[in-house]
Amino acid sequence: MINRNEILIILVVSIILGFSISLIETWNIFLNALLTIFLVILINVFAKKVAAYYLDSEAEVKLWNIERYGFKPTRYFKRPFPAGAFFPLISKVFLFPLGSFVWMASLIFEVKPKAYRAAKRHGLYSFSEMTEMHLGRIATAGISANLLFVLIGYLVGFDEFARINLYYAFFNMLPISDLDGNKIFFGSILGWTILATIILIALAGVVLVH
Repeated sequence: MINRNEILIILVVSIILGFSISLIETWNIFLNALLTIFLVILINVFAKKVAAYYLDSEAEVKLWNIERYGFKPTRYFKRPFPAGAFFPLISKVFLFPLGSFVWMASLIFEVKPKAYRAAKRHGLYSFSEMTEMHLGRIATAGISANLLFVLIGYLVGFDEFARINLYYAFFNMLPISDLDGNKIFFGSILGWTILATIILIALAGVVLVH
C-alpha cells in the first residue's frame, strides 16, 4: 500500500522532525523522537490510504513543495522550494522554548482515481473525477486518525506520543497551500471548523496541564 518512494520520504521527514524536536541532546532522545514522529506520520498516511481506497482512488504521499510566491502568473520559483524539509528547522529558531512544538506539516498527498473500479461500482465514469469534497474526506481521515491516537496515547500514559499526534494534526490543519487543512477547508468548511475546534480545545488542555 505504501511504496518505496513514500517510505523514503516519510523516513527523511521523520529524521528532520526528530532532529528539530530533540536537537540531538542525546541519542536516546533523538531516537525516541524519530520513532514517535515516524509512527505518527504512518498513522496519518495509512488512514488516508484506506480512505482513498474506499473512494476508488489511490493517494500518494509527497514532500510539500512551494512552487509560487505570489498571485501573479509569473510569480514562480525557478525550482520548487522544499518547504516540508526547511520549515521544521526554521521554526525551531522561533519556537525553541516550546520544546517539541515545531512545524510538522511536511507532507502532502495527491490522488489518482481508479476509473475502472469506479465504472464497476457506480456506473461508467460517474465517479471517475475526484472533487474537493473527496479530497477533503481523505485529508479528514488522516487528521481524525491522529486525533484518535491523541486520546489513546493519553489514556494509556504515552503523553509525548499523544502530544506529537496533536501537534502534527494542528500544523497540518492550517488551510494553506496543499496542506491537509486546505483540502478539508474547501471540501467542507463545517468539517474543517469542527476539527479545528477540537484541536484548539485539546491544545488548550495541554497548555493548562503543563
